[in-house]
Amino acid sequence: MVAPFALMLGAIAILPLIPATEHWWESNASRFAVASALAILTLAYYGVMHEAPVEGHWPAHHVVEASESGLNLDTVGAMVANALFAEYVPFIVLLFSLYTISGGIRIEGDLQANPMTNAIFMAAGGILASFIGTTGAAMLLIRPLLETNQERKHVVHTVVFFIFIVCNCGGCLLPIGDPPLFLGYLRGVDFFWTLQLWQPWLMCNGILLVLYLLVDELFYYRRETEADITRDIHHIRHLKYSGVLVNLPLLLGVVAAVAFLDPSKALPGTDWHPWMYLREIVQIGLVGASLWLGSKAVREANGFNYHAILEVAALFVGIFICMQPALQILNEQGPKLGIDGPLAFYWITGGLSSVLDNAPTYVVFFETAKTLSQVPGDAVVAGVSESRLVGIALGAVFMGAMTYIGNGPNFMVKAIAEKSGVKMPSFFGYMLYSCCFLLPVLALVGWRMVG
Repeated sequence: MVAPFALMLGAIAILPLIPATEHWWESNASRFAVASALAILTLAYYGVMHEAPVEGHWPAHHVVEASESGLNLDTVGAMVANALFAEYVPFIVLLFSLYTISGGIRIEGDLQANPMTNAIFMAAGGILASFIGTTGAAMLLIRPLLETNQERKHVVHTVVFFIFIVCNCGGCLLPIGDPPLFLGYLRGVDFFWTLQLWQPWLMCNGILLVLYLLVDELFYYRRETEADITRDIHHIRHLKYSGVLVNLPLLLGVVAAVAFLDPSKALPGTDWHPWMYLREIVQIGLVGASLWLGSKAVREANGFNYHAILEVAALFVGIFICMQPALQILNEQGPKLGIDGPLAFYWITGGLSSVLDNAPTYVVFFETAKTLSQVPGDAVVAGVSESRLVGIALGAVFMGAMTYIGNGPNFMVKAIAEKSGVKMPSFFGYMLYSCCFLLPVLALVGWRMVG
């Protein structure tokens, strides 16, 4: 019964690449149809064939026994609650909040498109990614970056490095930075635990920025014509910021809601546990404030719409339900897989995050690590030895940048760049960039910071 999960991830990876299904798959209705069909198949298994007890996690922990009648409606209900009510709702509300509020902020202008200017854009995005999410940071900065580089002929490598840093590697300092880390937070990892990943974050993004500066300065910028450089200088317009005063406090409100309104933990300094879904209600309220108080003109100028977040919502309905059998199997068989050391978790989590979606991949190996005996002398975080959790977290976040399908913002940035006239590389063309530039950096980070 892992087959529906594998088919779900395979559909995400392959259907956009096949000419016969490429345009069909672009419809969110098509994505939701595939996700729903595979989810129903998984639930049918639990309803008719599953004979063992299952653990329910919503609204509280409980065990559901298989029905003697052969129709396990309670088991199906527990699986739906685990997948959707306990995880999917908080997950999609957070992404929706960050995506929608950041869509009300616009940065426009045309700076001189030299290597340092582009690197500053990426550095700023790498910092913002941890605090407003990789999706929010990417949507905020990709358009001004493209406007700045519109006079240049060689822009592809700049967009690729932007995907490396802003869409992925910059997002590991807080759970709201990248979807895998938020799923870890929902499984009991402390909200501020990820701040201790600042050294690998700094090392990875710092090396990538230096590498970009060298590549652009030595190979690409000097290949621009004198006429293009002159035109770029003559068209300089200082950056203008719109919607910041309204939406920046609202983004900070989302961060605060996620940090302090966890129903499983008492509010700091009190004995009061926030009500279930209070965190999500506050986030939706902040979205409403952004839409009501913010400027419609800013969103129109950004080309803002809900297509990208609806894509994530449609796909993850299927992913969260279909991965339940895989999680159960790993919980039972995890110690027999032979994966033990932090570096092994780093590479296997990262390797699969490269070709699958990094969020469910993180969950699979998080659950695997929970079944193993603890590393002697190691701290335990949410039932996982801390050194292993470091490997899992860094592998999922960093190696989601290896392909277009590793993380949601990758494809979104690709689409925006192509709409702006940048001829982006194919799936395997992008992998040529990531294998040549990103993979050696990740190997060094794994050796120095994980192994």
